[in-house]
Amino acid sequence: MSYKNYPMVSRVVFGRGSFNQLGDIIAPKRVNTTAPFIFLVDDVFKGNPLITSRLPLAYNDQLVFVSAKEEPKTSQVDDMVEQIILNHKDRPSGIIGIGGGTIMDLAKAVAIMLTNEGEAQDYQGWDIVKNAAIYHVGVPTISGTGAEVSRTTILTGPERKLGINSDFTPFDQVILDPELTVGVPKEQWFYTGMDCFVHCIESLKGTYLNAFSQSYGEKALELCQEIFLEDTLSDEDSQDQLMMASWHGGMSIAYSQVGVAHAMSYGLGYLLGIKHGIGNCIVFEHLEEYYPEGVAMYKAMRKKHNIFIPQGICSNLGDDEFDIMIDVALSLEPLWENAIGENWKQIITRDKLKALYQKM
Repeated sequence: MSYKNYPMVSRVVFGRGSFNQLGDIIAPKRVNTTAPFIFLVDDVFKGNPLITSRLPLAYNDQLVFVSAKEEPKTSQVDDMVEQIILNHKDRPSGIIGIGGGTIMDLAKAVAIMLTNEGEAQDYQGWDIVKNAAIYHVGVPTISGTGAEVSRTTILTGPERKLGINSDFTPFDQVILDPELTVGVPKEQWFYTGMDCFVHCIESLKGTYLNAFSQSYGEKALELCQEIFLEDTLSDEDSQDQLMMASWHGGMSIAYSQVGVAHAMSYGLGYLLGIKHGIGNCIVFEHLEEYYPEGVAMYKAMRKKHNIFIPQGICSNLGDDEFDIMIDVALSLEPLWENAIGENWKQIITRDKLKALYQKM
């Protein structure tokens, strides 16, 4: 048997206030004074000194505010890369992504596409990228997606929603500063936290499970239960723990995979533009057949925090639209094999998926 030799984030800083060290961390990576650092920052921080006053901009570094209202697209990555190439005579020294999962994924994808020819959609899939990305740094400002530690960058392309899964995708450096998650709206905190929770359930209940994935998944699940079901943590401790749950949840699928919720959520995201965290929640409501204990725990968390989950989002769709979502979901074969097993194609039929989508 040949085992996959996975890369990990090679450098990580954790601690409240550690964002202040960003300048010192990236300074040795500056190629020259005309090779800029490009800062991709969630536009929710525009005018917010928590981030903007602490950015270590120098020389001809560029600050780009990016809206995270929509899921990242391959076309958006291509546009960003083109603008960077047109605006700077030298290849950037690095890409710094500051924000949630959308910004993390955009930063990883832009770093890859600056060294690889063609369009971002050409690299959606597994192990297609040929050339190492430029230096890239992730600074998450919300916890749960695991995008800060994963080897994928999830993008919506013209034909599908699928990640650029490669050894060159993980960040070279991550800064985990729980202080940056202050002020996240309660609903968003829950939706994104549930992304982490679902990572754990799908990894721990999957056929790909192994001791490596299990050790990370169990720890992340333990942290999620403490954060979302118990009343023992202060606000600061909860922020710290959720940031680590996100990290462990992301690591739990490094040697494993996610499953039914993620596959079907990608369909919702591709057709309807439903964001990933809330999409997972919408799907997970109806997956008792596959994850009975996990769904029961999730519903207890939702009830405890009085969180609203949209219903009826598929009620007005036609057969053609259901087919589009089903096609996207079924294209994610590793996810189904992890969730169901090698014979998943005999079990997961188009009619079964349509019936599930119709419940949403």
